[in-house]
Amino acid sequence: MNSAVIGVGIDLVRISRVRGILGRWADRFFQRVLSPQETAYCRARRDPAPHVAARFAAKEAAMKALGLGWVGASWREVEIVNAPSGQPQLRVSGRAAARMASLGADNALVSLTHDGDYAAAHVILSRSSPAAEHA
Repeated sequence: MNSAVIGVGIDLVRISRVRGILGRWADRFFQRVLSPQETAYCRARRDPAPHVAARFAAKEAAMKALGLGWVGASWREVEIVNAPSGQPQLRVSGRAAARMASLGADNALVSLTHDGDYAAAHVILSRSSPAAEHA
């Protein structure tokens, strides 16, 4: 498949920092930063902190790939959901979706990882080339 890379973002988050935030402000954090689906996914885990940290890193990476600052879109307009296979996928709405459309991006690749005290995410936005659709 032919495609053009439109944007790339990467982010690293310290899990212990997220664990501290969740210890003090879990409900507020979930309501402000994660969607209901993301919240349910993370809270269903034995230790939610690494999963929350990875999703937070992915949101930051997506904002970077979109060329948006922290005020360019709300945290909940950038959502990390899982395909039936478990693969993370980017779902955008509102200003984030408008920005993605204005860039001409029609695909997003997301990679999450966590180990030790760190979680990281990488987001690549791309546009399928018209030639690839007819090949």
